[in-house]
Amino acid sequence: MSIELFGNLFGGLGLFLIGMRLMTTGLKQAAGKSLRKILGEWTQSPGRGLFSGFLITALVQSSSAVTVAVIGFVNAGLITLSQSIGVIYGSNIGTTVTGWIVAAVGFSVNLKAFALPVVALGALLRISGPSTRRAFFGDAFAGFGLFLMGISTLQMSFKGIESSIDLSSFAAMGILSIPIFIGIGLILTLLMQSSSAAMALVLTAAVSGLLDLNQGAAAVIGTNIGTTSTAALSVIGATINAKKVATGHIIFNILTAFVALLLLPILIKSILFFMDLMNLTREPAVILALFHTVFNILGVLLLWPFTDKLVAFIEKRFASLEDERGRPKYLDNNVITTPTLALDALNLEMERIGQLTRRIVRKGLNSNFSYGALSADKAAQDSLIEAARSFCARLQSRPLTEHQGQQVATALRVLQYFRTAGALCASLEKKKLRPALDRLGPDADMVTVFQNSCIGVLNIADNPYSEEFCQIDNMTHDMLSAYHDLKEKLLSAGGTGSIPVPEMVEQLELFSKIRRIARQAAKGAVYLAAMRPDSGVCCPTNTVKFAWNRHW
Repeated sequence: MSIELFGNLFGGLGLFLIGMRLMTTGLKQAAGKSLRKILGEWTQSPGRGLFSGFLITALVQSSSAVTVAVIGFVNAGLITLSQSIGVIYGSNIGTTVTGWIVAAVGFSVNLKAFALPVVALGALLRISGPSTRRAFFGDAFAGFGLFLMGISTLQMSFKGIESSIDLSSFAAMGILSIPIFIGIGLILTLLMQSSSAAMALVLTAAVSGLLDLNQGAAAVIGTNIGTTSTAALSVIGATINAKKVATGHIIFNILTAFVALLLLPILIKSILFFMDLMNLTREPAVILALFHTVFNILGVLLLWPFTDKLVAFIEKRFASLEDERGRPKYLDNNVITTPTLALDALNLEMERIGQLTRRIVRKGLNSNFSYGALSADKAAQDSLIEAARSFCARLQSRPLTEHQGQQVATALRVLQYFRTAGALCASLEKKKLRPALDRLGPDADMVTVFQNSCIGVLNIADNPYSEEFCQIDNMTHDMLSAYHDLKEKLLSAGGTGSIPVPEMVEQLELFSKIRRIARQAAKGAVYLAAMRPDSGVCCPTNTVKFAWNRHW
């Protein structure tokens, strides 16, 4: 093989991969919230989930994008694991559309004459609307043009190397050659991390005469197995829900590939019989694309009745990992590739951190910050906050809209409020300060009023979707008023000698920190609510800020 042919082969593959990446990214960005809306509304039953999985994958040309969205919705509790399995079934059928594009377009039109105008159209859309959705469609068109150019280059490369590579010896091995070509398809997908690219390579090789139908079909099965590597790699260090969805994806693909292997001769002969019956030309690319689609549909038909058992198996497999409080439940590298879903996941994780923070504060107030599990709760809070901050840093490196950038900034602010509240609780535990109720005499109930008002603010912050949350500014005002009344009483008692000055200073420090703890926890809840403008609940951010600024 000459250096020129070698360069053309890998150059064509590079064009194909870049085109696929650009097309997928452009379509995902152009879809925006539509992807989220369609998957959110169309997955309420397994049948609708299958259809939506097929449709979205066919449109955005990326089963991984759909898998990421599914993980986000399972994390959010919007769909169940059972519903997500239906989407995965549909996504696997949808990903076969790539083969049909290659078969129908890649070998029936003059690619060079068609590809460059498509790239030009994409560039025009990108230039004419750089800050609009039109730009993302431009990226998708440009990616499609590069995709076609890559196929054209691969065609020329395979025609050049056909004479120098002889695979007939494998064909002579009979059924033993099948595992070899399955391995070839698997390795191609592993190396390129794209079953679509591997599929295009196999189809091009088959059309060029480099592979016969059985060898090509075996390689197609290998690409179907290889695509599970992306799912397997993506869940390293990911959330439990991500691992559940990925496990379902892996099990489906492996079982489907096994069925396709068992029925390979029957399926190929049936497809050839059907094409002869319909007077269709036996185009190798079309035969293999049809084979890919048929065995995925067959896999769905075989596994559909056992979906509940599959879900039960997966749930049981991960049941022991569900109770790790210090481990992020919603954040992983899968959802971060889609900013809309990543922000949803970030909101959910911060709600979890907020609940943990308020639980620490509430239990601390009820025990004078001396309950036994405080240090363990604080360690879990620190771990979650660090994970959320790291997630924000990775999210900031993605292309975000101005509004999305503001949401990330608000998220970092909220995390700082929660961190401060937890740190102050740990500080009070270490100093072991206690309210001097005996020194206050008949005014000791002022301490109870103040602490109860703090707990009231925490309780109302626990329900950001309720109508009562709109009253958090009034609750905060009452808490601050109770604090100032208690502060004045302590200063007066210290001035008259009822309380020794050193003890008065300690009491002022104690109640000041408690006030600040409640304030920080409440501010975190308020700003977190502001990140959800579509929640339908009033956001009292401005009024609370006014109340706090007025009393500080």
